[in-house]
Amino acid sequence: MAEISKSSLKRSKPSYFMSILGVALVLFILGLLGWIVINASKLENYFKGSVQIHAFIREGSPDRDIDSLERFITSRPYARNVEHVTKEMARAKFIGDGNEDWNKVLDYNPLPASIDFYLDPLFVNKDSITNIITEVKQHFIVSEIKYPDAVVSGLNQVVRKFEILLLAFAAILALIAIILIDNTIRLAMFSNRFLIKTMQMVGATRWFISKPFDTKAILNGLFSAVLAIAAIILIIYGVEKWWLPEIKALRDNTLLALLFLALIVIGIGITFFSTHRSVTKYLKMKLDELY
Repeated sequence: MAEISKSSLKRSKPSYFMSILGVALVLFILGLLGWIVINASKLENYFKGSVQIHAFIREGSPDRDIDSLERFITSRPYARNVEHVTKEMARAKFIGDGNEDWNKVLDYNPLPASIDFYLDPLFVNKDSITNIITEVKQHFIVSEIKYPDAVVSGLNQVVRKFEILLLAFAAILALIAIILIDNTIRLAMFSNRFLIKTMQMVGATRWFISKPFDTKAILNGLFSAVLAIAAIILIIYGVEKWWLPEIKALRDNTLLALLFLALIVIGIGITFFSTHRSVTKYLKMKLDELY
């Protein structure tokens, strides 16, 4: 029986090679989609984190009240990079943006001081911003609050549609991937159906027959996942180095590691399940049904 088991592995090498290649290709496509999803999420947070709110201060407000407002905003969970922009700083920024100085027309600085801060991505939505504005306006030294309303509204709509589309595509691709891997393994096991039945006919137990195939399936699934991960790393390296270097700033090694771990689990899990199911199927079939 040991000789039969060894000959089984030798005879099935070509089909196993094709199954490894097929599984690796499907995992590669699935992994690329996962990488796109990760980057899309990071990109969404990047754009949401660039939304800035300007709380303009009334002319002549005492410094202690301005400092109190700045400390209050800094303590809030929605605020990041809080900055007190004085009238002189606002003028310098205005000129730095390419605008002409008004000294020839005005003898005073018309720009108000402000407390500027960026929003945490979790709070970039209409309801949260409305609550934030209401809270900040309770301070009497705040004359007006401005933020890119059109950007926030358009960003949320685009992000919502993109997330739905991406999730739907990911679900469809995951289902296709499972079906393709399962069919690939079943085809690989089809060439071993007579050998499986022969081992059963000479008295081998079901566990003894399944063990070498299940072990091989685990190793093949792992090898397929490693091949897919290596190809994905090469793609990521190429994109970050030559095609889109800016995307390197969005890389999250923790999420990538979790993605690669998921590919390994999927590769091993599906190949093992499909292989074991195929072996069990052929063991239950009669000899005449194998032809």
